[in-house]
Amino acid sequence: MKNKWYKWEVLLLLWVAYLLNQGDRQVFNSVLPLIRDSLGLTDSSVSLIAVFFNLFYAVMVPLGGWVGDRFSRKWVCTLSILFWSLATMLTGLANGVFLLILTRSIATGGGEAFFGPANYSLLGQYHSDTRARAMSIHQTSYYVGVILAGWLAGYIGDHLGWKYAFYIFGGAGVVWALVMALRLKDSPAEGTSVKPEPKKISILDGFRTVFTTPTALMVTIGFCGFIFVITGYMTWVPTFLQENFGQTGAQAGLHSMLWTYVAAFAGVLLAGTLSDKWAAKDPKKRMVIQGVGLILGAAFLPFMGTARNIWLLYLCFAGWGFFRAFFDANIYAVLYDVTPEHLHASCSSAMIMTGFAVGATAPYVLALIKESTGSLNATFPILGAIWLVCGLACLWVSIKHYNKDKKKLYETH
Repeated sequence: MKNKWYKWEVLLLLWVAYLLNQGDRQVFNSVLPLIRDSLGLTDSSVSLIAVFFNLFYAVMVPLGGWVGDRFSRKWVCTLSILFWSLATMLTGLANGVFLLILTRSIATGGGEAFFGPANYSLLGQYHSDTRARAMSIHQTSYYVGVILAGWLAGYIGDHLGWKYAFYIFGGAGVVWALVMALRLKDSPAEGTSVKPEPKKISILDGFRTVFTTPTALMVTIGFCGFIFVITGYMTWVPTFLQENFGQTGAQAGLHSMLWTYVAAFAGVLLAGTLSDKWAAKDPKKRMVIQGVGLILGAAFLPFMGTARNIWLLYLCFAGWGFFRAFFDANIYAVLYDVTPEHLHASCSSAMIMTGFAVGATAPYVLALIKESTGSLNATFPILGAIWLVCGLACLWVSIKHYNKDKKKLYETH
């Protein structure tokens, strides 16, 4: 019985770890106005901190994927959370742009880059027949993490100062790293019958596989648009609420994330369940769900910039969040459907690097638009157009290539 249920304990351990991962990222966004004002920075200059974080993360992810496929995924995940949590605590000691870029980019970004590929591939190994469901449940930790961090970091920043937000969230990660060291088992053979396939892995194998497989390439392109919009949203919407609606840091941190991610919580569970059910009959429906999610989510973005009633704005947040979860729930399920199991971490890292390299530019691009127009209102229709194009492309590739790529994988492996 213990072995039968252990894969769900693995999900729990990685769920909390991912919550802390996303919480640590959102801390910066929630206290960004406080950092900007205390250090006398402009919008574009403070946005560069987020840009460098995402760029360094993107550069390091392929190395993280290679390490995740060659070494103990348990220890890659555990040491990664310990590393970025200590770096998050050190961020609170920063007293200038250079040190903020150093701690957020090299330390935190580098540490998190090793966590993502190993985290998803380890979870995928334990959950073979429940993969989309497990991935969608796992994704809810992202939503809880950004809601919690959005409110709590803003509250801590308002009452204790922005530095203490980093101390507290970093300390929580250190504690959880110790729990993972004690409870997480590295080999799926200890919890399920799935056994990893020992193969010699090149750091370029993931890129080669992703960029020569049409479905994997499309999910990567979709991921680029997905991350660009989300990175821009999460960086600037708390500031948008403070400047346009007069909210405090705690209020803006909470409301910018709460409505979006409560709705996304429901959406991801629905999408994950439907994906596993429908894909059993027709595998390409995983990507169809993704495309539909991006298209319907795009419809809410333009209205965010024009809403004058705060409750209408919250409704737009919720609608966008609900449908974005349709893409979220299937990212890794789609990727793993068409790529070899022994390259899952490497393929994940190739997709993540590409997505975050593109998405890293969003805070700065939106800051430039904000400075030139005087507000963030003009950015929302642009973000909506990006998702619409990506969603339509996902639908086209799902019809033309998905089932063929999946069949080809099983014939060659």
